[in-house]
Amino acid sequence: MTVTAQRPTKAAHSEDPASLIPAELMARLVGRICGERNVSEHFAERIMVQALGFLQACALNPGTGLSPSETVDIGWHAFILHTREYAAFCERVADRFIHHAPTDPATIGATTREAEAIGATVAAMRAAGIEVDPELWVPSSKCSQCYAGCFDDPKEV
Repeated sequence: MTVTAQRPTKAAHSEDPASLIPAELMARLVGRICGERNVSEHFAERIMVQALGFLQACALNPGTGLSPSETVDIGWHAFILHTREYAAFCERVADRFIHHAPTDPATIGATTREAEAIGATVAAMRAAGIEVDPELWVPSSKCSQCYAGCFDDPKEV
């Protein structure tokens, strides 16, 4: 998945991504994830917080091709289904609609590009002061050790 930007951003910045939406909407989104994915409320809330952080990073970095992890994408999908609230959020936070453009898994090199985009997303979130929940971004069972800027890549000496 990548994000396409339509125009420059006004990008609201918040230390806590959950504060970007009303608590009532957060509860509905968390409830949807719990029901659809059969996960705990706590885990669903973590997913939503990271999805909101991802969208905030997209707002702050238009046109950079940021991408969510598979787990964080669950939260983005839940939010998109609430079209009015999602559109209003995008306009308020990014001054544009943040489009969802799925990555075609059949594309040669898609996995590498996706890993690089996720690494760039994590870096953009951290640069903006948005807390990253590493477990939701790089599941250890899928890590290919590509060193695309992920949270656990070796540091240069």
